[in-house]
Amino acid sequence: MSVQSTPTATLPLADIVLPPPPSQWALAWGWWVLAIIFLIAIAVALRGIHRYFQHRKAQKSALAVLATYRHNGSLSDLNTLLRQAALSYFPRQHVASLTGHTWLLFLDQQFTKPSLIGFVENEAVWQRGLFSETSLTSEEYQQCYRLAETWLTHALPPSQNKPKAGLSSTEIKTENNRV
Repeated sequence: MSVQSTPTATLPLADIVLPPPPSQWALAWGWWVLAIIFLIAIAVALRGIHRYFQHRKAQKSALAVLATYRHNGSLSDLNTLLRQAALSYFPRQHVASLTGHTWLLFLDQQFTKPSLIGFVENEAVWQRGLFSETSLTSEEYQQCYRLAETWLTHALPPSQNKPKAGLSSTEIKTENNRV
């Protein structure tokens, strides 16, 4: 048997057209939405972290200054530091006018745990240390120092659930009249 070659019939076919190569940005729209949501989440998280550290800056600064008062400070220094720290977090019109018993009551009210309260209990020591010519003993000073350190550590920054100044204006007037 012999193989005959027959002329192949040419069919009327068009040339093959190749599609353009895929671009680098050939993601489906869902991936783009997911990427945008991810970037927004990162931006919100970074803003939250920044605000957290900014909010704690006054507390860290006050604790650093307090450390210098550990052995060579006075109760007046501690009281001034507490007042400056309180003014950093609470409205000036509420905190600046507080003195004596109402000031110590304000400090106690900022604690979230009742077991930490101690300013009003030690009011006699605070008043004597601030206004008497005799200085405090080293044990009394250390007790006041620990109270100040505890307040700066646990009461600042104030929790969002507590009222901003701790005392209402009528309570402040009542307390001022009582003293």
